[in-house]
Amino acid sequence: MLALRAARILARNSLVSARGQPVRLISTSKKNSETTTISDVLEKSEAKAGVEVKKKNWVTYGFDYHDEWEDRYFAHSFLFCSVSIALVFGTFFLAYYPDWGYFDWAQREAYLELRRREAEGLPAIDCNYVDPSKIVLPSDEDLAQIDIVI
Repeated sequence: MLALRAARILARNSLVSARGQPVRLISTSKKNSETTTISDVLEKSEAKAGVEVKKKNWVTYGFDYHDEWEDRYFAHSFLFCSVSIALVFGTFFLAYYPDWGYFDWAQREAYLELRRREAEGLPAIDCNYVDPSKIVLPSDEDLAQIDIVI
């Protein structure tokens, strides 16, 4: 009962089309030119006279603080150069640069050294990498004053 009553009130207070959808009336009356502001009229008259009109809400990119077109031109040029040239061509250059850091050369030399040592019957890695007779150690008198922690 309460729902029926609410539906009647809604139907009475709103306009409904033949399909049962709500309708909103739109005013199509002419707008008067008297409602414009003085700044709008001045901008229109300056534009007709050929005077350059600055946009109110222009925020510079930091390349030119006086001319909007140059500011946008240099900003977009810088972005194009930094993205296209630096990132794309830089990545292409690094990807196809031959043996950057000589990693392939070092691995090739290691395999050659292993093959030589195996052919001579030596172990792959010698425990005495440096000849012990060439190592000069300090004497016990030199080390008497120094604490040695092992």
